[in-house]
Amino acid sequence: MIDKPVLLVIAHGSRDPRHAATVHALVRRVRAQRPDVRVETGFLEFNVPSAQGVLESLAVQGVRDVVALPLLLTRAFHAKADIPAVLADAPPQLRIHQAEVLGPSPLLVGALERRLYEAGLTPADKSSTGVVLASAGSTDPEAIAVIAAIAREWRHTGWCAVRPAFASAGSPAGFPRTEDAVRELRASGCSRVAVAPYVLAPGFLPDRIARGAAQADVLAGVLGSAPEVARVVLERYEAARVPLLAAVSA
Repeated sequence: MIDKPVLLVIAHGSRDPRHAATVHALVRRVRAQRPDVRVETGFLEFNVPSAQGVLESLAVQGVRDVVALPLLLTRAFHAKADIPAVLADAPPQLRIHQAEVLGPSPLLVGALERRLYEAGLTPADKSSTGVVLASAGSTDPEAIAVIAAIAREWRHTGWCAVRPAFASAGSPAGFPRTEDAVRELRASGCSRVAVAPYVLAPGFLPDRIARGAAQADVLAGVLGSAPEVARVVLERYEAARVPLLAAVSA
């Protein structure tokens, strides 16, 4: 019988201790959903253990197969450059397959709505509520296009309007900052404005989103360890382990 590949969740890391605590809470939920899968956590910077250190430890323990999952919502620089560089330096005896990033996924939209309802909205509020889809920000065209597409599709589920915004100032897409998007939705006639952070864990940019939401009626929490996020992690794991199983069987 072929052992299941180890799932290595690779998070960016942050000096803010809330970031690592949230990542670990999410990983605990993933483990609870799939106790048959070994799940490890590694960080690119600021936190320990490092992703490189976990990979070296797994190799010493005799592990052969690893699915490395970027704990990221879009395929931007970290997924395209930083994580592949770490995996390229991994011990050669490891067979590693990099999973896709978490987004986009209907499950993540479900998690966004979960957080909005937890913050006080109800489904009956949708038609009168404009939502700011507030992400950290990116200069990567692919990532920008994904955020814009999520906002367009989410608008069609019944919200008064959905406006993408970036926490970081300026972008090639011309997305407004959170506070500007709040004002735009208010001026457009939405009777209520809510901010939905499209971020996984607390930190510097999520705090900037929160400050930008000062004039909104509702501020949702970060996606964090929502059960929908854990399900996406496992979906990406299952999709990524298929090539590994094929290679082992060949």
